[in-house]
Amino acid sequence: MERQTHHYKIAELGLDITFCDPHNQALQLIPSFEPFRITEQDTPFITLTVDDQLRPVEKELRSRIRDFDTGNGVTIVDETPEGYQFIIRDIRGYDCCLLRANHDFTQCQCALNGRLDMRRFGLNNALMMTYSFASCRRQTLLIHASLVRKGDYGYAFIAKSGTGKSTQVSMWLRYIEGCDLMNDDNPVVRIIDGQPYIFGSPWSGKTPCYRNVKAKLGAVTRIDRAPENSVDKLAPIEAFASFLPSCSSMKWDKEIFNYVCDTVTRVVETTGIYILHCRPDREAAEVCHAAIAIKE
Repeated sequence: MERQTHHYKIAELGLDITFCDPHNQALQLIPSFEPFRITEQDTPFITLTVDDQLRPVEKELRSRIRDFDTGNGVTIVDETPEGYQFIIRDIRGYDCCLLRANHDFTQCQCALNGRLDMRRFGLNNALMMTYSFASCRRQTLLIHASLVRKGDYGYAFIAKSGTGKSTQVSMWLRYIEGCDLMNDDNPVVRIIDGQPYIFGSPWSGKTPCYRNVKAKLGAVTRIDRAPENSVDKLAPIEAFASFLPSCSSMKWDKEIFNYVCDTVTRVVETTGIYILHCRPDREAAEVCHAAIAIKE
């Protein structure tokens, strides 16, 4: 069977994707990865093989951990002798992807199912999980945030879906001079030589912003809707509790969860973590910028 391997770097970590049947849509499944594609690399940190002949681990060899709702569908997680198995379902309940991974998620295989949109959904979710769970061992976090850059610094806004993080970023883009959008849903935070940086990623929710860009992490700000605009800087314990829920993790895997917590701690030690009480208006952006922006 013909195989085709494509090389990528996301937040400076190498990822190889091998398609066992490259004529079956292949790169049509991951157009958002194109800005991250490179021509070659030595040893990738993560490898994922797409092989539709892959089958689930025998039932007697796996044990159910849990089902969890991603907001876009349900994912079923089993523990296996080699690591983990995931069944990724879309919002209609259809099986889109079978993902099997070793314990550290550096070597993975998946089988896709259904129409192009289902296969695309399944592969993108498999890659997101694979990347976030493997990269945590490299002081790296995939976070749920909207990310705006001003100068050399990136400013991440976190909140529950629908609370207003994208709105706040849009206010910065409109009213704060010199800003650009780095990512609108899932940027990557990585500690390099003790300092936090933030990167664009191939995952950006409903906004097609797939940029291979990097900045120093300037601040992390949680959005809180309020009748008046104000900013509070959080104390370390509050900052940890505010930032941690925005990070992709597996709380049932103690090793992975500990890696995530260690990196969150380092971010809290080096970066301002704030809460913005705000209305969705220009003044909120100006008040926030004045309080959190790094003077350059």
